[in-house]
Amino acid sequence: MHRGKAALAGCGHRAAARMSIKFRRYIADAPGFEESLNELTSWDAREDPGVLSEVRTVVEAVREGGDKAVLDFAAEFDNATVSSISELKVTKQALLRSWERISRQQREALELAADRIRSFHASQVEEGFEIADDHGNLVGQRVSPLSRVGVYVPGGSASYPSTVLMTVIPARVANVDDIIVCTPPTREGNNDLLFASLHLSNPNEIYCIGGAHAIAAMAQGTESIPSVDKIVGPGGPWVAAAKRLVFGQVGIDSIAGPSEVLVIADGTASARWVALDLMSQAEHDVSAQAILICLSESFLASVELELNELLLEQPRQEVISESIRRRGAAILVSTLEQATQIANRIAPEHLQLAVANPREIAKGVRNAGAIFLGASSSEVLGDYVAGPSHVLPTYGTAKYASPLGVYDFVKRTSIVELQRRGIDNLSRAASVLAEGEGLLAHAAAARARIPGMDHNRDRTPST
Repeated sequence: MHRGKAALAGCGHRAAARMSIKFRRYIADAPGFEESLNELTSWDAREDPGVLSEVRTVVEAVREGGDKAVLDFAAEFDNATVSSISELKVTKQALLRSWERISRQQREALELAADRIRSFHASQVEEGFEIADDHGNLVGQRVSPLSRVGVYVPGGSASYPSTVLMTVIPARVANVDDIIVCTPPTREGNNDLLFASLHLSNPNEIYCIGGAHAIAAMAQGTESIPSVDKIVGPGGPWVAAAKRLVFGQVGIDSIAGPSEVLVIADGTASARWVALDLMSQAEHDVSAQAILICLSESFLASVELELNELLLEQPRQEVISESIRRRGAAILVSTLEQATQIANRIAPEHLQLAVANPREIAKGVRNAGAIFLGASSSEVLGDYVAGPSHVLPTYGTAKYASPLGVYDFVKRTSIVELQRRGIDNLSRAASVLAEGEGLLAHAAAARARIPGMDHNRDRTPST
């Protein structure tokens, strides 16, 4: 197991025999920690040249072959052997049947989540504005919804009805005209909870198509699948690579990576709760990352003990164990201030502050996709029902990127309306700046608007 170059804390011997997995340990004050932190947070798969090359072939094939190429890839990758795209399109009737099949408890849970997501994102709706000067010149901004967006809902090792709600509902709040959803089919048949979430969020079209060919189809359009203006939603390495390749032709929200959680704990929270929160992210897939920053070896040992006891009850225990073995870590710090400094360096997707005074600690946090204040604010509640979209920046991009929201589904247009009586000073200043840049036609166009300098001002057509 790779442990980096930092000095490692000694493993607690109590209950060691009972533990099957351990976090690799780093001491923040030890020599070489900075280098080890860089190694811990690097993720080479996001730039895998082999994946990018294969995905480029898929994107080009869909561009050239349209529906036929999508059907060929659906047979190869989705295990869906059909003769037309229409057979991969999900009907409203199928969604309704799934809604009726799920339990009343599941329907109520979906409705609660949808209501909270809708309410939160309604607060993100932006209004345009106008500013007028003393001469009646107006400048402003218009906010308009995108015409058509594509939403990718991942499948693979798990199904994500929550992602449907967290992506489609903000697009609906933004008043997007057409929402196209692509999601991989499952070998087990229709996932009723997934289809029920689609019924509740009501996109315009849904296709059971997954992977890079779904992204290529939505970006470029085919005979049957309309092209979109922007693609949002998480996905695996192939989806991420496809979004990278089509960016520019369409907009994208981000290049999503494996799920990440960073828990800062001061020992006041339940070790069992902390273990569950770390484990809940690790169970996504083996590339997910769960990191604990804490003040003492004894608390870390308690968390590990709880983790290993809880692990025995988990159906996905192999995924959890491999995730923690590959990318999990525990960092021992001297102070909570040091913990927040490290958190800002990592810029995690999810930051959970399992501390006695979370609001005070949060003041020092600049970089995180979402911050969960206090041990009761479990990240898993953010995954499903808290309200903000759970589509968050990964790979450390929380240093500059934001969660998915209504603003991802709108565009802003600048408005300029200048009056002839009020552009004298503006035209003179513009002509000076244009001449300074060597753009003399620009300068001439500006000077033409200066009263008394437009030689054509009196040449009005005769009637």
